[in-house]
Amino acid sequence: MLTADTRELLLQHYPMLGNLPAADRDELLATASLMHLPAGTVVFDENQSCQGFPLLLSGSIHVIKAAPNGRELQLYSVNPGESCILTSSCLLGRAKYKARGVARQDTELVVLPPSAFKTLIDVHGPFRDYIFSLFSERLTDLMQLVSAVAFQKLDQRLAALLATKPTPIHTTHQALADELGSVREIISRLLKNFADHGWIRLGREHIEIADAAALKKFSML
Repeated sequence: MLTADTRELLLQHYPMLGNLPAADRDELLATASLMHLPAGTVVFDENQSCQGFPLLLSGSIHVIKAAPNGRELQLYSVNPGESCILTSSCLLGRAKYKARGVARQDTELVVLPPSAFKTLIDVHGPFRDYIFSLFSERLTDLMQLVSAVAFQKLDQRLAALLATKPTPIHTTHQALADELGSVREIISRLLKNFADHGWIRLGREHIEIADAAALKKFSML
């Protein structure tokens, strides 16, 4: 049973649910469950069946595609107020997951059972519009990712990634490697090269951007 505070926070992040008639909303949320996931928890994995639809209240889930050799490529992140389109696809198509979801921070989420998700899709236009608009946004993001992987060199992709983040960037070389589908040793070498050019300054688990314009220019060569 969701507390009043949890329900209020849920409606702040997902306001389209507030458009439901109060009785319908109460009936829907009575079937929901609240989950607290420590950082590093595997939320779902490849070839698993979908057990419910997550609505994030805090934290972040990274959706990752893993290769047989252990390398990983981050497809997208799900943050509070957003939706996991892979989960939506699995529920709509009654299919199994084709990627892995990992909580990258301590994460709190409300999980709707598949039956509640189906009800919302069938009868609640604002929720249905929200889901399909996210499909469009994520498809655009994934097309950009495919283009970057196929046509950009890794050093250009790294420069583009760094240029989009607020400075200082609190991260590790391994985390950047995971995000770009590479390995730590290569990322460390490229970061050192960027530092030698004066574009960044490296610290312990943080990176300070010294020349964002140079990074952007390099990423577009």
